[in-house]
Amino acid sequence: MRDTWPLVAVLVTLLLTTFSLSTVVWSIAGLARVASKARRGAVQPAEHPSGASAHPAAPTPARRLVPADVAILIAAHNESLVISDTIRSAASQVPLSNVFIASDGSSDDTVAIGERAGASVLDLFPNRGKAGALTAAIEHFALRDRFEVVLLLDADTQLRGNYLTTGLPLFDEPDVVAVAGRATTVPYPRPTTRMGRLLTDHRERVYVFVQYLQKYGQAARGANAVTIVPGFASMYRTSVLEHVDIAAKGLTIEDYNMTFEVHAKRLGRIAFDPGCAIAETQDPVTLREYTSQMRRWSLGFWQTIRRHGMHQGVFWTSLFVGVVEVLFGSVVLALILPAFLISLLAWLSVEVWAMGGETAQLAAAIAGTLPPIIIAAGLLVPDAIMTLIVAFITGQRPHATALLFPFVRILDALICLRALVDAYLRPSDGRWRSPTRRAFSEAHS
Repeated sequence: MRDTWPLVAVLVTLLLTTFSLSTVVWSIAGLARVASKARRGAVQPAEHPSGASAHPAAPTPARRLVPADVAILIAAHNESLVISDTIRSAASQVPLSNVFIASDGSSDDTVAIGERAGASVLDLFPNRGKAGALTAAIEHFALRDRFEVVLLLDADTQLRGNYLTTGLPLFDEPDVVAVAGRATTVPYPRPTTRMGRLLTDHRERVYVFVQYLQKYGQAARGANAVTIVPGFASMYRTSVLEHVDIAAKGLTIEDYNMTFEVHAKRLGRIAFDPGCAIAETQDPVTLREYTSQMRRWSLGFWQTIRRHGMHQGVFWTSLFVGVVEVLFGSVVLALILPAFLISLLAWLSVEVWAMGGETAQLAAAIAGTLPPIIIAAGLLVPDAIMTLIVAFITGQRPHATALLFPFVRILDALICLRALVDAYLRPSDGRWRSPTRRAFSEAHS
């Protein structure tokens, strides 16, 4: 029995890199929300003016928000390939006069295309980064005074047709100050390269897993522990934006910081429901673009942790546990390939090459303590279970690319650890370089 403990420890360690304590806790909280909704199912919710049903437990506000109350603000930097379709998507949700563009030092036709499409455009020079562009546009267009809600929209994002009809009712609860949009990768067209299919399939699995099994539970009323209101397509009450330092110095991205500001200043609750406020975003289809985006996201996370530190409360406790789990999982995944290779060589030395002497004894000890089959199974089996869970949630069969997801996770871990070092050594001015875009019109056709 004593000899089995190392194997059990290895399996449990690798299992925790996929299914952390936080995932279990927030999944249970999410199931509790589902059960609570089911118990209230017999109570007919009030009809929202936009056609969607209001949350059955929500108090009736003095005046429910309608699309005319919403300004859509698009941050753009050299987005001529996609900006027209993004404006069209925004204008399908609100009057065109409610669509605004902050062009941050664009050197292409972004400004001209936006103006021809009928949007209000602020042309900024020199570029100051996404957060700076958003701040400038909010002030320039007086959005806090003119609208109840601002929807921050990335230039490569398409809003689902029911984005506002499902998302606005979440503001019926007066203490909700932000609605986190649900991200899903653009389903059309499926990338033509193997690498593109692998990366987008992996990203979609991450979206589903995190948003259903973690974020939905984090958004429970008693928790209010949502870690990020993603900047690709999310909404804020304009009344809280004056209290949020959007363009804080030294940060690569703004959305983590804006979320932490809401929690740190106790501005209100963040709402999220995977069936509401859904938008489709273009995910990278080349390894270079994927690595660049992951580094940017990871760097922004660690920079925000560095800026805010830790405080008391459910969110901060959850964040601390999550940070420990991220570090633990990243280190384990970063070491797993070297550990597997060492274990495999040790096993081959004993079982195939029949080496003798002290080298054989060391190899036997290594292979006996960490058999390569155990390491491989500990990585692949939990990952396969994760894929099956996501397939059950979505009702879609996994693609063959799922076999390679563990290797993308290892890449993510390495990027995460590198970004942690950079966050404390390399400050950022927030300026951006737009990734390669794919025309939405071609995708639709």
